[in-house]
Amino acid sequence: MDDTYVLGIDFGTESCRVGIFDVTGRAMTFAATPYATTYPRPGWAQQNPDEWWEALQASCHRALAESGIPAAAIQGISYDATTATVVCMDKSGTALSDAIMWMDVRATEEAARADTIDSPARLYNGGGSAPATAEWYPFKVAWLRTHQRDIYDAAYRIVDAPDWLTFKLTGEWTTNINSAALRMYYNRNTGGWPEEFYEALGVGDVFSKIPERVMDLGTPVGTLSGVAAQLLGLIPGIPVAQGCADAWAGQIGLGVVEPGAMALITGSSHVLTGQTASEIHAPGFFGAYTDGVLPGQYTVECGQVSTGSVLKWFKDNFARDVLAASDRIGLNVYDVLNRQSAEIPPGSDGLIVNEYFQGNRTPYTDSKARGMIWGLSLQHGPAHLYHAIQEGVCYGTAHNVRKLAAAGVNVDRMVAAGGATKSRAWMQMHADVTGVPIIVTEVGDAVALGTSMLAAVGAGIYPTIQEAAKNMVHDLDTFVPDPATHEEYQFYVDRYIAGYPLLADETHKIVDHEAAK
Repeated sequence: MDDTYVLGIDFGTESCRVGIFDVTGRAMTFAATPYATTYPRPGWAQQNPDEWWEALQASCHRALAESGIPAAAIQGISYDATTATVVCMDKSGTALSDAIMWMDVRATEEAARADTIDSPARLYNGGGSAPATAEWYPFKVAWLRTHQRDIYDAAYRIVDAPDWLTFKLTGEWTTNINSAALRMYYNRNTGGWPEEFYEALGVGDVFSKIPERVMDLGTPVGTLSGVAAQLLGLIPGIPVAQGCADAWAGQIGLGVVEPGAMALITGSSHVLTGQTASEIHAPGFFGAYTDGVLPGQYTVECGQVSTGSVLKWFKDNFARDVLAASDRIGLNVYDVLNRQSAEIPPGSDGLIVNEYFQGNRTPYTDSKARGMIWGLSLQHGPAHLYHAIQEGVCYGTAHNVRKLAAAGVNVDRMVAAGGATKSRAWMQMHADVTGVPIIVTEVGDAVALGTSMLAAVGAGIYPTIQEAAKNMVHDLDTFVPDPATHEEYQFYVDRYIAGYPLLADETHKIVDHEAAK
């Protein structure tokens, strides 16, 4: 199979990325094309699906051209896209309006209404204890039905972004199980769609607009249509496998396909997601979602809203001199900051930073949470603050791991991808603080690899996602916790965890006061 390749499509928030891989998981090429996000009102975020489609065409043509791989060698295709990104489509598959993006929170009132509904569906939200988030599908649909009724009524289908792409590639209407379970409250164990929950929200009629076929990931949904093939520079008839949401394509691309491991996907934020063998619901995390990634398993999800973005905040506002010097000598500014803070001991000489700068996703699910810095003394300098931010992010990850452990989800290793993996020191800090070994894999773009693995399964190259993972995901490095450093850090993790609840009410008052100005 030396001349066999698969193609993965990744629709992220900023761009459409196409990757071509061989069947051993070796990356042959990547090509990305950006598109714009518009913000018509505070809390709104929209994108034009026509621009998505144009970006895919550009990325696909460039990937083929730069790799030199003939289109006939592509034996399978799959894809991911942002989830809770809602697209209204007519019967021909034309978008009726801009897509409402995952980050859009216009449906705050509709989500608040969900918190008053007594429904088993709400177990996905921290066992029923966490408030619903305005990001999720049913609340955006409820908003559309109330505020843009003409578009709602005209829509033949109202789908999540991955399912928009299914139709564009194949002409088939499906709902991927990943979006359905993780963002639409679908649960096969309780009969599928929670119709009474949707009816209580006032959108019981939306099921006529959701594609009836709910498909497992990697399942063949059809073949590449002639029209799509011509536009993308590919061959008609290539098998197209059911895709999913971007973060969970990343989980698959990290090989986290059995209970025990967790995927740690880093960047501006952290996503922690993995599998369990049984259905678990408890405060502090989302899920466990039935069959959401792999049939017969359950998926749990934690998240930190602000992680790498807080380091960027420090760099942009408090390290301009370092940034300027780094530019002059051609070094990465974060490498310089890491060197400056390398000798600072665990706990940053008593300085603790809480990273909730944009709120908390888990374990509190508190949109009014904000960051805190405490323990400051005249001893502390900029390097201490930078180091304490890094530690604060790790403390947040440790807090989530503790919440999972309290519910019976024991994490024996994390497999990491994204920006944080570029810093060996920060990866070691994550391992030391959490006490969990961290593995970094060969392919840094785990999302594109994950979609290519689904393509390989859909094309029959591998029988299951687990078999694809054995053959296409390869470990590169492992960061083993130092027992003494881990023990030293537990005092500071405890202080971090204790700190926010003490000031939560006062923080909410400040947020409300500023919002009322």
